Amino acid sequence: MARGNAFIDLPFGLCYKDFSMLTEFFNSMQSLPHLGEALSLVSALLWAFSVILFRIGGKNVHALGMNLFKNVLSLAFLFLTLIVLGQPVWPALPWSHYVLFIASGIIGIAVSDTLFFLALNILGAELLAIVDCSYSPFVIGLSFLFIGERMNGRQSLGVVLIILAVFLITQKKSDALLPRKLLLTGIGLGVLSMFTTAAGIVMVKPLLGGTSFLLASFIRMVGGALSIAAFLSFHPKRKAILEPLVRLENIKILVPASFLGSYLSLVIWMGGMKYTQASVASAINQLNTIFIFILAAIFLKERITPLKLAAVIFAFAGAFLVSFPV
Repeated sequence: MARGNAFIDLPFGLCYKDFSMLTEFFNSMQSLPHLGEALSLVSALLWAFSVILFRIGGKNVHALGMNLFKNVLSLAFLFLTLIVLGQPVWPALPWSHYVLFIASGIIGIAVSDTLFFLALNILGAELLAIVDCSYSPFVIGLSFLFIGERMNGRQSLGVVLIILAVFLITQKKSDALLPRKLLLTGIGLGVLSMFTTAAGIVMVKPLLGGTSFLLASFIRMVGGALSIAAFLSFHPKRKAILEPLVRLENIKILVPASFLGSYLSLVIWMGGMKYTQASVASAINQLNTIFIFILAAIFLKERITPLKLAAVIFAFAGAFLVSFPV
């Protein structure tokens, strides 16, 4: 069938012309000023929404099960998005690019997100937010070592303000402390999660300039989903891990959490990494911690203190400074 403007057999009367218009709109967005910084900010907000939902879902679903569920669902959404936008699903890229993207998915999605969910279940959102501060330093350090990125003094001050805000807002005063061994285990898992997240994105940062970030997200998700599925196929408790995924009460939580956190947030996060420096994007991404506390106050009725309000001001001031180009 000729491609042109001919209709194809799809619901809602969609045609190639519709796809072309969507693609033109998508491409026009790429010329907006500070696009990478804006995408990083939106990604942080979406991830904050999803963390609250994953925290609820983690009470009934194992970390591996949640990670597999969100990866498979996100993979389906990414596949449909590529089709609708008329982008090839498996284009002719150098084999080394595929290896790096898939390895990035294994490290930065399969391993990192499983560690994140384990830490979230142990520590809860407040304590894990403290550990989450290590993400920006990891990205900045790895970017400095491997891809030669630099930051100016104003941006460095912005990073300091964001990290200071995160530490301020995550100060936890509670008598119900975790046992020391469990606390150290949760912190260790969280730090390792942040390191693998940073490593997974920095290793493919040089490839993003010549690759659609939707395609990059899709290939990474393939690596993440397949590696978890392969691991679970040999796991002795795979039945107990997978069984909760078919319960309706869990599906109602995991579907929106996965859509927001692993599809929209991930794609927009990759776009932020593509259109600005990895170190700048990572600092703005760190605002997800601020958003988590704000949303927790709204939906979980947690009290906003003057200290938390001051942290929000520091964070947004830092994000403003970081958005200046080098």
